[in-house]
Amino acid sequence: MIRKLIVGGLVAAGVMTFAFGRDVWSYVRTGTGQVRNAIKAEVPLEFEMQRAREVVENLVPEIRQCMHIIAEQQVDVEHLEQQLAIAETEMADQKEVILNMRADLDSGKSQFVYASHQYSADQVRHDLELRFSKFQNADERMQRERNILEARKKALAANQEKLETLLATKQTLAVEIEQLEARHQTIQAAEAVQYVEIDDSQLNRAKTLITELNKQLDVKEKMLDVPQQFNGLIPVEKEIADRQDVVTKIDSYFGTAPKSINMTQAE
Repeated sequence: MIRKLIVGGLVAAGVMTFAFGRDVWSYVRTGTGQVRNAIKAEVPLEFEMQRAREVVENLVPEIRQCMHIIAEQQVDVEHLEQQLAIAETEMADQKEVILNMRADLDSGKSQFVYASHQYSADQVRHDLELRFSKFQNADERMQRERNILEARKKALAANQEKLETLLATKQTLAVEIEQLEARHQTIQAAEAVQYVEIDDSQLNRAKTLITELNKQLDVKEKMLDVPQQFNGLIPVEKEIADRQDVVTKIDSYFGTAPKSINMTQAE
């Protein structure tokens, strides 16, 4: 199976080389790039933003590891400083002893008493040589320890700076992601409004119905106002109507018609 795949790949490579010549790899790179861009274009923005958030969250283990290293370095620096402080105190005492013994030898005495014991000048000189040699070795060792302490302090400062950078970067990236999500939501809302389709016929029918309802309500309001317009007036119209009804009845009953009155004769 593997042999067939290898042979098939070689054949495909041969065909492409024959078809495109020296430019075959250029075509391959271009095609690969287009495929990659096409696939990336199909990935939803929500997925990409979630991936960015996960990348930022993946900084947390590195931050914790850096904090652990810093704590260890701080402990090492403190212990080394304490050791150097003790050693420096001891070296100061040894230096004082050496200088006192040297001063004793400069006095020209042949016998010296230390701690209730008597020593000759040669014994004192021999002891002084041993003390000075040990002092030199201890001083060189302390210098190396100081160099180590200085190097550890520099490493500690570098890691502290790295931690501050990681924390600041994580916070900045988190804010940028929040801004991206807010911007994306704003664009989505705008797109939703843009692509809303309104049926004009339905809208017109709704407007017509509302207009008709308003007319009906106006008629009802007018009907309520009619009786109120004549309330509180003298019912003259009723009296005239009643009087006209009596005259009409009389004329109808007797078959008479109203006579005209001669105003001159009456006078």
